[in-house]
Amino acid sequence: MQSRILLRSSAAIAALLFSFQRVPSASAAEAPSPWLAAEASSYSAEFNTADAASKAADLISNREAAAWIAANAPAFECPSPQIEKIYYFRWWTYRKHIRQTPHGRVLTEFLLAVSHAGPYNTVSCALGHHIAEGRWLRDQALLDEYIRFWLRSGKDGGPPPHFHQFSSWLASAMWDRYLVTGDRAGTINLLDDLVADYRQWEVERQHPDGLFWQYDVRDGMEESISGGRRVENIRPTINAYMAANARAIAAIAELAGRPELAAEFRAKATSLQEKLLAALWDEEAQFFKVRRPDDSLSDAREAIGFLPFTFNLTQPKHLAAWRQLNDPQGFKAPCGLTTAEQRHPQFRTHGTGTCEWDGAVWPFATSQTLGGLANVLRGPSQLYVTRRDFLKQLETYARAHERDGHPYIGEYHDEQTGAWLITGPKAERSRHYNHSTFNDLVITGLVGLVPRADATVEVDPLLPSDAWDWFRLENAPYHGHLVSIVWDHNGTRYHEGAGLAIWIDGREAARSPTLQRLTAQLREDGEQP
Repeated sequence: MQSRILLRSSAAIAALLFSFQRVPSASAAEAPSPWLAAEASSYSAEFNTADAASKAADLISNREAAAWIAANAPAFECPSPQIEKIYYFRWWTYRKHIRQTPHGRVLTEFLLAVSHAGPYNTVSCALGHHIAEGRWLRDQALLDEYIRFWLRSGKDGGPPPHFHQFSSWLASAMWDRYLVTGDRAGTINLLDDLVADYRQWEVERQHPDGLFWQYDVRDGMEESISGGRRVENIRPTINAYMAANARAIAAIAELAGRPELAAEFRAKATSLQEKLLAALWDEEAQFFKVRRPDDSLSDAREAIGFLPFTFNLTQPKHLAAWRQLNDPQGFKAPCGLTTAEQRHPQFRTHGTGTCEWDGAVWPFATSQTLGGLANVLRGPSQLYVTRRDFLKQLETYARAHERDGHPYIGEYHDEQTGAWLITGPKAERSRHYNHSTFNDLVITGLVGLVPRADATVEVDPLLPSDAWDWFRLENAPYHGHLVSIVWDHNGTRYHEGAGLAIWIDGREAARSPTLQRLTAQLREDGEQP
């Protein structure tokens, strides 16, 4: 496929020629396109300038950032300057969190050392987000090393002690990664580790009734309205994670040819899903809520109530929960989606600067909620949310990535003004916080590359048909191929034909005159038909 984008700066040529030894390209196809090199170089130069005073010591330096992005990430352009810039900013920040350890490379949440981290400043809270974002990189050895660190770097080759410091959807994230990479052998290799980890969670956090409990702080969601740092609540978070983990382990067991193990974990997933829906759905409030130790439901709707949708655990009757997304007394605010409903009397009452989840906007929760929204929009017909809502919320999310006039991602911010709420000495630790996704939402949501296990490439853009006249995602690694998705309403942007097109390894594989669901086929032998 010919790129028709002019190079933005002469530095693009330097990016193409830069000798980069640490992170090889995982795809055979070739050097980065001139377009991607230009985009990566232009944006990285801007981000580097704003980061001149950073105190972090990066494994991959700012000087090397453009070359790393060009070697690893899919290129993307669209008519929204904010979404496009933040797409590259998020790859630029993701790269800053790569650390070399004796166990291989890992990813951090904070660039500076924090007291609650384990060895190498690692924290498990956003592990699932790290995998979701990183599955679109060509260098998948990075995630191989990182996942093995969490499963095998501890005593006797098991998980390190701080892995269970936070709830995790690791198995589910690994299955979702498999749907992109197609790495059957690597996924199966860790099956027994995932099984052992699940059984350990059952010992540590499962009630006799089969549901799981957690402190809000161990969900990474301290100072919430419904919970407390020492309150053992039955939460939608850990229960959705564990149901999704059990379902993923069953799928990996099927892949491994272990039907008895698959049946065991399929039964666990089904049972937990049923219990979650029965115990945590508030029929009167039409929302999933926290159940307290006294068996009462919290009186607060919180963003964690969208999590059963994020992991596809719900039934059609639960779709009514989404009427809260666009309600200004619910979760819709000028600068993002709040973490608790705004009508609640305890909304934003826990003070500022203590990581409160009582309503302020957290990118962690925004990522999960938009993932749930994507599932709803591709599910049964409903009247509560539309594809335009997805675009609007992604645009709002992108606009939030700013501080002092420069791209920025921190811990959490004010829902009315957008001001980031970590100030003072802690502000520097929050800089470039790696605790959410953005690019995965662009690729799987807006552009619509829907990962799946078979040889079908499915594209189902959540972009409204009348919103943009063009966009382009180029060379996304997928099942050992490079997939590009191009939307050109009338054919005048790229001069390669009008409509939506899927390109596989540089050849057009499918085309539609309109922006709609489109599929193409990969050859199972790895060759393009």
